[in-house]
Amino acid sequence: MRSIWNGAISFGLVSIPIKLVNATESHSISFRQIHTEDGGRIRYRKVCELEDREVSSAEIGKGYEDADGTIIPITDEDLSHLPLPTAKTIEIVAFVPADRIDPLQMDAAYYLQAGGAPAAKPYTLLREALKRSHKVAIAKYALRGRERLGMLRVVGEAIAMHGLLWPDEVRAPEGVAPDTSVTVRDKELDLADALMDTLGEVDLEDLHDEYREAVEEVVAAKAAGETPPEAPSAPSSGKVLDLMAALEKSVRAAKQSRGEEPEKAASEKETEETDRESESEAEVRHLSQRRSARAAPKGTGGKKSTSTATAKKTTAAPRKSTSKTARSTQPAKKATASKSTAATKSTAKKAAAKKTTDKGTTAKGTTKKSAAKKTTTARKRTA
Repeated sequence: MRSIWNGAISFGLVSIPIKLVNATESHSISFRQIHTEDGGRIRYRKVCELEDREVSSAEIGKGYEDADGTIIPITDEDLSHLPLPTAKTIEIVAFVPADRIDPLQMDAAYYLQAGGAPAAKPYTLLREALKRSHKVAIAKYALRGRERLGMLRVVGEAIAMHGLLWPDEVRAPEGVAPDTSVTVRDKELDLADALMDTLGEVDLEDLHDEYREAVEEVVAAKAAGETPPEAPSAPSSGKVLDLMAALEKSVRAAKQSRGEEPEKAASEKETEETDRESESEAEVRHLSQRRSARAAPKGTGGKKSTSTATAKKTTAAPRKSTSKTARSTQPAKKATASKSTAATKSTAKKAAAKKTTDKGTTAKGTTKKSAAKKTTTARKRTA
């Protein structure tokens, strides 16, 4: 790999010669500006405003523009005399835990390559010290005309350096979070956790730039004189009207993409439970209607057949009174004659009064005769 900077790592009194190598590379596709009518390249020329002519690179220098627009020339000689100890040195200033570094500060990444055989021993010493301490080194270095902050850590068997932004270069997140107060329910958090568990982890090696691949296909098709492939239409996002429904749908989609059988959503379960409850209520009401329908003829028949029921009761009266008389004769032996006679009279009168309230003269006569017969029989037996 081609080095972009040569210098040394200052580790106390130990100096480690190194070369700085880019750890990343860009695979993005770049385009040239052309004239749309004839396809000619569009080029920029460096022109002096005062002389109105194109100038070469050898004639171009540096200048600092002041607040009022005044240009202050700055030469390379002026910059070379600056008291900058990190001009050719990566100076380690501290060792801190890795979690102390805010990812927002991370910038470009570089590999530190050992500069020859003499650097092998101190290079390995620093690498093993970083491994055993589980810490990273904070360093200062100068690159491309400015002093920078860096973080050294172990990657495999090499030492990598991440350029860091200075703390005052990281902006505070003011006015970014929602201003309104929002309450998140436990069910929503549970669904969010379920979605996170369903998506799970991913191997970063499996991720690739789909947009770049699509652009390459378009370029290849145009170069071959073919029609470029049409990109699939992106699904419309729209507004999220129901957060719970959106989370449930996301969980189902994630499970289907992994070949898992999605569970029923909570809203669907609630709907099914509601339907079951409504069905059970409908069955209960249906049964109660049947019962009331069966019970109705009995009440109607009872009202219509009053005379029939009275006649049955009247007909059955002699049998009941006879049995009662037979029963009353047995305790009559134990009791006195006067008590049994009075009990028999009162019982017969009460039974006759209750049973003969509805129908007429014939029933009353029959009842009186039966009562008279009963009292005569009772007197004879008593005598």
